[in-house]
Amino acid sequence: MVSVEDIKAPVRKEMEEFEMKFRESMRSNVPLLDKIMHYIVKRKGKQLRPMFVFLSAKTCGEMNDSTYRASSLIELLHTATLVHDDVVDDAHMRRGFFSLNALWKNKIAVLVGDYLLSKGLLLSIDNKDFRLLGIVSNAVKEMSEGELLQIEKARRLDVDEPVYFEIIRQKTAVLIASCCACGAASVGADDKTIEQMRLFGEQTGIAFQIKDDLFDFGTGNNIGKPTGNDIKEKKFTLPLIYALKNASFFDKRKMINLIKNGNENEEKIAQVTGFVLKSGGIEYATQKMHEHKDKALQLLSGFNNNEARKALEQLVIYTIERKH
Repeated sequence: MVSVEDIKAPVRKEMEEFEMKFRESMRSNVPLLDKIMHYIVKRKGKQLRPMFVFLSAKTCGEMNDSTYRASSLIELLHTATLVHDDVVDDAHMRRGFFSLNALWKNKIAVLVGDYLLSKGLLLSIDNKDFRLLGIVSNAVKEMSEGELLQIEKARRLDVDEPVYFEIIRQKTAVLIASCCACGAASVGADDKTIEQMRLFGEQTGIAFQIKDDLFDFGTGNNIGKPTGNDIKEKKFTLPLIYALKNASFFDKRKMINLIKNGNENEEKIAQVTGFVLKSGGIEYATQKMHEHKDKALQLLSGFNNNEARKALEQLVIYTIERKH
């Protein structure tokens, strides 16, 4: 499988420059805030979001200062939502690092999230990047709606396939879609091209999330065994939805009861996982993941066949072949 570092090749120089610019944009005169910003920058992940922005921009035209700002805007607003998510979820770890609320408590974490949000808004307004601001603000709105829809459905345990796809479109896919749309918009692409790039990102994001669902059942992950984390959190993933849809009335009622009342019990979680594995849910979800990957690649085939487009194709394949 191609590594992220290999995929990054057409925009490696720009990504390094972006990292310096982004670090600089996070500086603050308030010592506590500066310390927290330094901590946020230090714990960055694979940086797939800036990569989607830069590769989309290079696929559609020539990168410029607006492309760097687009990437910074997405990183700022997305980091703000993650900080607030950790407070809402009372989560103390993220990607192997302590969360801000674990280190500095909820009040400071919420204020830092607000600060990051305002930095993103000001970055766009100061540079009159209203198109970019519109794309990313809409993404944040949809992500909030998706999260609330998932919470509502988890309480009632009544998620069907159309609702599931709406939740993952809003929670996960819309962010990758906005990266691709912003990349295209930053190089002056027309509305049709921006929309095609947005749809490409959306299809990629849906495939990405289905892959995450499959990890919960041990398929394709590094440890090769189910974790059951989604079941513990009463999240209805595609393999589980398929299994329940095709189960007998008795089995369905039994499994929903286990999820509702036994989500802290490892033995009961193992029962639900075993039920899904036997039902064909994994195979069904894998098939759906490939369908969305194929749609993404089809949308991409309409663009110039340059180095950046080839890297985007590899990035789509990476999202469904990754091990974590």
